[in-house]
Amino acid sequence: MSPGVRAAKIAVAVTFATNGVAFAGWLARAPAVRDDLGLSSAGLGLLLLCLSGAAVAAIPLSGPIVQRLGAARTVLIGSMSVVAGLLGLGAGAALGSVPVAGLGLLLIGLGNSMWDVAMNVEGAAVERHLGRTIMPRFHAAFSLGTVAGAGLSALAAHLGISVTAQVSVTAVLAAVASLLTIRYFLPVHPVPEGDHPGGRVRDAWREPRTILIGVTLLGFGFTEGAANDWLAITLVDGYHASETVGAIGFGFFVTAMTLGRLFGGVIIERWGRVAGLRATALVALAGLLLVVSGIGTPAVLAGALLWGAGASLGFPIGMSAAADDPLRAAIRVSVAGSIGYGAFLAGPPLIGLLAEHFGPLRALLVVLIAIALGLIGAGATRPLPSTTPVPTAD
Repeated sequence: MSPGVRAAKIAVAVTFATNGVAFAGWLARAPAVRDDLGLSSAGLGLLLLCLSGAAVAAIPLSGPIVQRLGAARTVLIGSMSVVAGLLGLGAGAALGSVPVAGLGLLLIGLGNSMWDVAMNVEGAAVERHLGRTIMPRFHAAFSLGTVAGAGLSALAAHLGISVTAQVSVTAVLAAVASLLTIRYFLPVHPVPEGDHPGGRVRDAWREPRTILIGVTLLGFGFTEGAANDWLAITLVDGYHASETVGAIGFGFFVTAMTLGRLFGGVIIERWGRVAGLRATALVALAGLLLVVSGIGTPAVLAGALLWGAGASLGFPIGMSAAADDPLRAAIRVSVAGSIGYGAFLAGPPLIGLLAEHFGPLRALLVVLIAIALGLIGAGATRPLPSTTPVPTAD
């Protein structure tokens, strides 16, 4: 491994972790934001649409930006938008101004999508240079960053530090980390005006492989997001467990998913992307069935471990597959990501609606459809003939 590639690998990992800290560093304080703004829970939900709507809208636009400017510059632009958004959110909370907070969330959503697409494209480029499957480890760095961000939020809340002060510090840390890490990204050659070697977004929307990769991301993203949002609630409401046990169950899931991303590359390199993703989807299925079985809390905790391990590899491997062709990586990642991130937008309200009518255990059965989508789309992640990524088992 050359020094430049080694430095880029570390820089990308730090970038993923920084993104996780910036994202979770304010989201864990959402109740305090709600109180500072004088909103009801429903009002907060509407305010959060500023974030999710902007994020989903910006994903398809991010590919052409990365293609034109390169991953480093796009990460810089995206991260600075997130920084400005965090400062705006903090100002809105301090002033009790919903419009100011909403503008801050818009900037966070827009910037985070650009940041996300760019760091995945850069991660895939480093992966190609290394000839090893390391994208899951980058996503594990994001997971660890969210844990750190949530931990800092909990500490700040315990010490009575205001949301405004906390998000301002988070913004400064994110800005400094981004300015330092992008210096070590792999060198790029910006696309001259009028040239489109990577194709256009509308062309990528017509590619069956790219669409199927997006379906894979959608399936695994929904499988992951459902557990993030509803596993703890399912333990409390469906099994009458304490909130502590609910938090432990969620912790089991997050731990298993993080470990799966740290060490799952070995499975992909040995079995190939397609077989590896199908196997992990079946593991997630086993975990889901244990969670909704009604057997008891120990079965749910075991299911949480299997669910987390099974959901761990779909998103990073899907992103890596979308970026197989370096000339079209940015466009394809943005298109596949546009489909995949729909899971995080539609999942929570859909399961919430089903839970209200059928209860949390039966509501989670909708995840069966998501797992089926992951199984169906997994075949599209097979490496392109013109590329030589590891693994080659497919």
